[in-house]
Amino acid sequence: MVTIMFTKYIHMINFNAEMANNEEDLVVIRRQILDETSRKQVQAPDIWRNPRSDNYRGCIARLTSETRNRSAPTNGYILVQTNGGLNQMKMGISDMVAIAKIMGATLVLPTLDHKSFWTDPSDFKDLFDIKQFMTTLQDDIEIVESLPPDVAGITPEEKDPISWSKAREILSLLRQKKVVKFVHTDSRLANNGIPDSIQKLRCRTMYEALKCTKEINELGRKLVNRLKQNNDHYLALHLRYEKDMLAFTGCTHGLSEKEADELKALRYSVKRWKVKNIKSKRNRKLGNCPLTPRESAIFLQALGFPSSTKIYIVAGEIYGEHGLDDFKEKYPNVYTHSTLATEDELKPFKEMQNQLAALDYTLALASDVFVYTYDGNMAKTIQGHRMFRGFQKTIYPDKRNFVKMLDELDKRNMSWEDFSSKVKNRHANRTSRPRRRVAGSKPKHEENFYANPFPGCICENR
Repeated sequence: MVTIMFTKYIHMINFNAEMANNEEDLVVIRRQILDETSRKQVQAPDIWRNPRSDNYRGCIARLTSETRNRSAPTNGYILVQTNGGLNQMKMGISDMVAIAKIMGATLVLPTLDHKSFWTDPSDFKDLFDIKQFMTTLQDDIEIVESLPPDVAGITPEEKDPISWSKAREILSLLRQKKVVKFVHTDSRLANNGIPDSIQKLRCRTMYEALKCTKEINELGRKLVNRLKQNNDHYLALHLRYEKDMLAFTGCTHGLSEKEADELKALRYSVKRWKVKNIKSKRNRKLGNCPLTPRESAIFLQALGFPSSTKIYIVAGEIYGEHGLDDFKEKYPNVYTHSTLATEDELKPFKEMQNQLAALDYTLALASDVFVYTYDGNMAKTIQGHRMFRGFQKTIYPDKRNFVKMLDELDKRNMSWEDFSSKVKNRHANRTSRPRRRVAGSKPKHEENFYANPFPGCICENR
């Protein structure tokens, strides 16, 4: 009974942290989380233990001098048409809030992408708490739900902003036209070289303003409690072995010839996917493919996760005739939102892929360990969010070396003991430990800001 009450207390703290509305509340809650987590981990195996982060804390409070002057006239209105899936849109919205701040502009409530692979009809209000979004950011920028009458008749100037830019080049255009519509929003701000106040604003938007709706949060809370009953640990695995990703990357390892042909046809049919002729074997050797269900199971097994581990699959439908069969052979305690929730509980979210992705995000964030098999947008945002919340353990495979070693194991050129030892050594530091984001020669090739918000939104205690 004491154990169950303690577990529920930990959940209450975590979810209260998600609902906190100011920096002071968050500081207190994060300290509670760290204190309770430390107590909980005294007897926890190393495999579940978070990296040490005693000297670090989230820091996104705005200074008084950074509070917007509400009497100042706006430089214009920004319309935002997001693109991509849930997390791509969240990153885009967070960037657009920062751009509105930089430009002294008014942000019109963003519209969501309904034309991506999932064709999800969800609007902003179906995914996010509008009041939370506007209230959290009211001291940063002005936000309106629609264009006011004096500019409603203006035809917006459509603009596709430069990727990883500093945003100022559009200011003169905004002042001239008064209404600018951004038709692409992902990866528009640079990862580095941005003022700290703007970096903190990006995180304030991502981690505080973009809260899911009450309905998504409540179901997420129920599902976490079901996984955590009896004080159990659970691992969330982002198994990105889905049809769209396999078609995009051209990865067919472990699939039949018929399935490979189907993926190729899909890749050629999507115009915005520029690369068509892809060599699957080469891509896998370079580490550019999502791990297959079999490879993922062997990876977890090599790290030492027992076969009894509860595993929540953060993904849509797994592609291929055999689906999760190979994975379940090694890890039978597998859960998805479809198996963990009742049919009635999922009914409001039926066919709403972005809302289901938001539900998965909630369970991944609350997991004891998060593992991702492909470095996509969801993996990036969850990893960064978990770092911000206290460096909760995240493991990211060195796929290039792992598949090379696995092929040697399959050829019987390496023993299981040697293989497991090498996998553990290779990944000893591939966790969400405190580490500074390093700038590169080209923004496209450097670590994404939302995957590691340190520096910017995480500070070192000195």
